[in-house]
Amino acid sequence: MVAVALLVGLPEVLDQTGRLAAVLVVQLGLVLCWVLATGSQGFSGSLAVGAAAAVAADLALVLPEDPELGSLLAVFGVGFLAVVLQQMLRRPPRQDLVAHLSGSVLLLVAVTALGSLLLLGGTEAGAERALVALVAVGAALVVGHLVDLVVPRPRLADGVPRGLLGLVVAVLAGVGAAYLAATTGDALDAQRSLVHGLLIGGVAAVSGVVASYLVVEATTPAEEDEDEDQRWSPLILPVIQVALPLAACAPLAVALQSAL
Repeated sequence: MVAVALLVGLPEVLDQTGRLAAVLVVQLGLVLCWVLATGSQGFSGSLAVGAAAAVAADLALVLPEDPELGSLLAVFGVGFLAVVLQQMLRRPPRQDLVAHLSGSVLLLVAVTALGSLLLLGGTEAGAERALVALVAVGAALVVGHLVDLVVPRPRLADGVPRGLLGLVVAVLAGVGAAYLAATTGDALDAQRSLVHGLLIGGVAAVSGVVASYLVVEATTPAEEDEDEDQRWSPLILPVIQVALPLAACAPLAVALQSAL
């Protein structure tokens, strides 16, 4: 949970500069680990497009005096064109073009969504809400994985070691963590903190299960590659399992900041 610790700790030390640094680290870490784990064709091009999307998303929310979440739409549009061109310009034969294009688009969405974390914490109340959201995500992910290590039942899908019990307990952990985090400040009362925990914890728990599908796929070699050594460290997979849920929860946390 180094990513969550960075997102919570650096803003406390360096304010918004620390938040920008933490978000950029998580974004670039996701880009590198995603490209390695998924075996994206056009390694250098995929890294360049992902890194450019991360920087563009952050600048779109840092440079304007009054930034809005809608600014990321321009990044989505231009980034999608860049992803298509990057895949089309691969040297032939372009094997699994649709699969790699889909993976690149998902990476683009996740990296850009992570940028929305920069809209949290602009004020003292915003910083308290950001803490509640991040703690809820971290608690849901950690507790969900721990339960599934012991009792991954009933299985949600064949071949994926994630169970319904872990999913439910993860959501409850997110609710409890959000409530406890809210008691450290005055930005959220008990009722609103429980709503934050339920929604954010629920999204984190479900997206954590989704990330496990990718891990299973990445660690299951194809028949023709069964005798080949794995060319990347399995340590990169936890980065994906944390960054993807954070990306899913970031826009929701911003929306809740305005709605509640």
